[in-house]
Amino acid sequence: MDYALALASLAVVHLLAVASPGPSTVLVIQTAAVSGRRAGLLAAFAMMLGALVWAAAALFGLQVLFARFEWLYLVFRIAGALYLLYLAVILVRHAGAPLPEADPSALRAGAWQGFLKALLLQLSNPKVMVFMGSIFISLLPAQPPAWMDTTVLTIVAINEFAWFALLALLFSGDAARAFYRRTKLWLDRLMGGVLGLLGVRLLIAEV
Repeated sequence: MDYALALASLAVVHLLAVASPGPSTVLVIQTAAVSGRRAGLLAAFAMMLGALVWAAAALFGLQVLFARFEWLYLVFRIAGALYLLYLAVILVRHAGAPLPEADPSALRAGAWQGFLKALLLQLSNPKVMVFMGSIFISLLPAQPPAWMDTTVLTIVAINEFAWFALLALLFSGDAARAFYRRTKLWLDRLMGGVLGLLGVRLLIAEV
């Protein structure tokens, strides 16, 4: 098998999946707009870390464990759905609250809260691992060399961080923050509704 072609195909398919709108996109945008560039980049880094955990799990066999013990997958899926619903409720409840002022200590605290939220969001969704497992099976050789596993994880890390860092940079600028400040009430309600719908979808989805 042409290893370079397999890795290039994996990079393209994974990047397209990362760029597709979903709860991760909503959370990074909201974090960057509310708490600034540093918080958005930390959230992007958290998304990368969570994706790496699931990618490593897919490469090294957790998917087989989920297939054997369906209840374990169900637990992860329900936990992920409930966390999405929790985030949705928080967004909607605080939609009318003003944006925090540029107090360095408050922004630092908000940045790390955004990091933790993003990491928990990524780790609470086992569908990330199932998706990665499916593209790994489809695009990689059955028994790849050890260097290829490292390369795959590097590709996942670069794609995840690059995309979410781009979102963080775009939505943490002064113009984006000013727009968010003017429309925060309705944008937070909209994003909360999207997260809620995604949570319900994950909760009722078939395995």
